[in-house]
Amino acid sequence: MEMSVTELSDPPRPESAPSAAPPARPARGGSPFGALLLRLHFYAGVLVAPFLVVAALTGLAYTAAPQVDTALYGEVLTVTQVGERPVPVADQVGAARNAHPEGSVSAVQPGTGDRTTRVVFTVPELADRQHTVYVDPYTGRVQGQLTTWFGSTPATTWLDDLHRNLHLGAVGRHYSELAASWLWVLALGGVVLWWRRRRASRATARHLLVPDLTAARGVRRTRSWHATTGIWLTVGLLFLSATGLTWSRYAGANFGAGLDALDARAPQLSTALAAGPVPTDTGGGHHGAAGAGGVVESAAFDRVLTAARTAGLAGPVEIAPGAPGSAWTVTQVDNTWPVAKDRVAVDPTTGTVTARSDFADWPVLAQLSGLGIQAHMGVLLGPVNQILLAALALGLLCVIVWGYRMWWQRRPTRADRRARTGTAPPRGGVRGLPWWAVLVGVPVVVAVGWALPLLGSTLVAFLAVDVALGVVSRRRRRDTAPASPVPAGG
Repeated sequence: MEMSVTELSDPPRPESAPSAAPPARPARGGSPFGALLLRLHFYAGVLVAPFLVVAALTGLAYTAAPQVDTALYGEVLTVTQVGERPVPVADQVGAARNAHPEGSVSAVQPGTGDRTTRVVFTVPELADRQHTVYVDPYTGRVQGQLTTWFGSTPATTWLDDLHRNLHLGAVGRHYSELAASWLWVLALGGVVLWWRRRRASRATARHLLVPDLTAARGVRRTRSWHATTGIWLTVGLLFLSATGLTWSRYAGANFGAGLDALDARAPQLSTALAAGPVPTDTGGGHHGAAGAGGVVESAAFDRVLTAARTAGLAGPVEIAPGAPGSAWTVTQVDNTWPVAKDRVAVDPTTGTVTARSDFADWPVLAQLSGLGIQAHMGVLLGPVNQILLAALALGLLCVIVWGYRMWWQRRPTRADRRARTGTAPPRGGVRGLPWWAVLVGVPVVVAVGWALPLLGSTLVAFLAVDVALGVVSRRRRRDTAPASPVPAGG
């Protein structure tokens, strides 16, 4: 896979140069398909690579988020000593309520092992942020409070925003979507180009995966490192591109519409109850906790948790109070492999399980989407996942640097035609395509451009730039061409 900039043909050797200027050829071997792919790879690499550099650097920073959280918030997120038995969840919620009287309790994640219990408060002034109070589950002592975003600490939220939108809000999301939209095109295009080159030179399959260190120093050796490193990264880069697009702004919306059309989203969990509203706190000694529908009985947290454990929901879970007259939900939140994402709805008054949704019963696309997101975030495989993502980011940066270096190494150095960069691959690919390729290819390209709008719009921009450069080049050649001699005698 060639990742980022160019897989350009070698400069002609002086001893093999023809005596007369040869006609323009579309690409190595005269294939119009290869010529078109080569020119697309060049333009996309040169113009999109800066966005990929930013995505790789910010993604590399995000891989260290768990370690950053431990360093900054370790005293809040973990307990100093694991006790034998946790105190009732109701008491923990009461302690959190005393420390944070504002807002309503929207979720509780009881602490397990050395993890503190998280009591999440929704406060209207915080918009999409929440206040989370952390309680020692074995003593009931409040250990701290943080402003969180869907469970993420301030540091992780900052790193996440940096990677997704550079802290520029909705406008900044265009950069990451553009990078993800072109990443798979560059990856697959590079693989095809390198395979064509290896096949044309009758190189062994080994040279597809191992750099050719016998090549002379210069563009050939750089290209070998660029290409073979990209080959090793291909699967990972395709994965990052696909998963990144699933929650992008425009392509993500199309992906969501596709899931809806296929009925492939995670199933909804019914919280309807036949009984009346959930009773409020009866003054039995437990603190009230404002939930989705007002004040609820704190003792219901223990009742609901016991029902969920009896139903088989082991490990870390999240309890979400429902509105009066509705069931509460308990969801497994273990996102490491093998994941645990089963959910149950529980009547908070009787402790009866009223509905259930197991992860194993989800549609396959919903399962893959959920697992892919966790892997993209470096969570699914724990530290191994973080190391793999960091290696992908570093490898991508190397491939991009080598690609730009090739562009520079191929620059003309003769005094009469010196240039700062190499020339683009020759034109002629589109004109050389057979009619059936155009007939099939145009609708496919339009469909892909519709599904991935930023890919489609920038592709049109690349074509416009290429046409404009062609027009300018032809005018320059015409203006500099010597005038035809006038025949004697007029």
